[in-house]
Amino acid sequence: MHDDNNLIQKFQSGDEKSFDKLVEIHLHNVFGFFLKITRDEMVAEDLSQDVFMKLYKNLKNFRHESSFSTYLYKINMNTANTWITRNKWKNILHIDQIPDRGEIDRTNEEEWKRKELWDGISKLPKKQRTVVMLRISDSLSYKEISDITGMSKGSAKVNYHHAIKRLKEILDDA
Repeated sequence: MHDDNNLIQKFQSGDEKSFDKLVEIHLHNVFGFFLKITRDEMVAEDLSQDVFMKLYKNLKNFRHESSFSTYLYKINMNTANTWITRNKWKNILHIDQIPDRGEIDRTNEEEWKRKELWDGISKLPKKQRTVVMLRISDSLSYKEISDITGMSKGSAKVNYHHAIKRLKEILDDA
């Protein structure tokens, strides 16, 4: 396995193939992260592409003060939050999940529950939404969430607790 920092240093020195290797290594995780949130492969591909375009533009300035995975998570979270904010009207109106009158397809019940969960998460305040997305989509510890978001470990726990409480209320009202 290649060391991310070594690849970054090579890229910063002008080796474009090092960036391609970084993409190859991290694409699966980035795409998976967005697929869990969007439930749409095309949207997940677009968002993944946005992340790597941002990474390409900004990687020359990476100073190795944090781990590359933390840096990449921050870009993922900013991209996800932008997408959620931009598409909030769709999530609020639930336009794409209106069933035919009186007919509910029980074969897709798990997908509906997952969709309702992510729609509920999209309604949370940004800090709570960020913590919940990192805990649910990538099963990160509070310490890892703290490193990525810059909030304390205790603050991450409190935001998660409040988010879950609020999420239960949102889902009960649905």
